[in-house]
Amino acid sequence: MSDSILLSASDVKTMLDSGEDILVIDVRDGEEYGKEHISGAVSVPDIFYHLSTTSTDGLSETYQKFEEILSEVGLKPGQKAVLYEDGLTTRFGSSCRGWWLLNHLGHDNVAILDKGMAAWKEQGFPTDNEIVEITPSDFKVEVNNSILATMEDVLAAIEDDSVILLDNRDAREWFAEGSSPYDADGVDFSPRRGRIPTARWVEWYQLMDDSDIPTFKSADDITEILAEQGIGKDDDIIIYCFKGSRASNTFAALKMAGFTKLRNYLGSWYEWSADDSLPIEQPVAEEA
Repeated sequence: MSDSILLSASDVKTMLDSGEDILVIDVRDGEEYGKEHISGAVSVPDIFYHLSTTSTDGLSETYQKFEEILSEVGLKPGQKAVLYEDGLTTRFGSSCRGWWLLNHLGHDNVAILDKGMAAWKEQGFPTDNEIVEITPSDFKVEVNNSILATMEDVLAAIEDDSVILLDNRDAREWFAEGSSPYDADGVDFSPRRGRIPTARWVEWYQLMDDSDIPTFKSADDITEILAEQGIGKDDDIIIYCFKGSRASNTFAALKMAGFTKLRNYLGSWYEWSADDSLPIEQPVAEEA
C-alpha cells in the first residue's frame, strides 16, 4: 500500500505538468462530471454507488465489475491513480473508498486528492466539461485480502477479544435512530437498525478537522481520539460503516496516523443487517 495516501492539489498539478503518467479518477455523479471536472479526469461513479457483500459470489461480482470498469477508463498496471470527490466528506468518503478499493484490487500506486475538487478549484487549476479521449487498458485484479474483513471475520471477532470492531457511522445510526445515511422520508434503507455486538464507536467526522474544506486531523489528535476508546496503534482493528466508504475514510486516517493492523468490512451494515441470523445490539436506555 502506497505511503503517499494524500496528495495536495498543487502536488497533483505539478505531477501532471511534469508529464508523469497519472490517471485522475472522478468518483462524483456522472451528471456532475459532465458539467465540470478536472481536466483530463475520467469518471467512475460506481466507486460510490456499488454495494457489495463479502460472500464468495458477492466479491467475485465486485472484482469482475471493477476489472471491466477500470479497463474501460484506461488504468494501466503500475500507473499512478489519484481519486477525488468534491471534498473528503461530501460523499461519505467515496474517494477514500476508491483508494481502499484499488489497494484491495492489487493496484497500490494510488492516492487521494486532499480536499478534493474544492481545493483544486480554490487553486484556480484547470477544469472543463470536455469528453476525455480514453485508450482502454487490460486492468487485472490481483486481490490483496490483508485489508479486507468478511462477514465471517466480523462474526468471529465478536467472540475474540484480540480483535476490535470499530463502528464509525453517523450518530443517528449508532443510536439506532436510522438504518443508514440514505434513509429518507421515514423509510429505512436497510431492514434492521442497531450495531454489531462488542463494537466501539468513533464517528468518522471526529477524525476530520473543522476547516472550510475539511481534511484529516493530525496523527497525534487521531491517536488520542482512538485512545479514548481504548484502541492503540498495534491493535487488530476491523472498521465498518454502511457500505465501506466511511470505513475507508477512517482506514486512511488511521493508516496515516501509524495504525498497523487495519481491515475494512466492505459489506458493512448493508450486508449485516440483511441477514436475520446475524446478531445486532441496540443502544441501552442511558445512551438513547
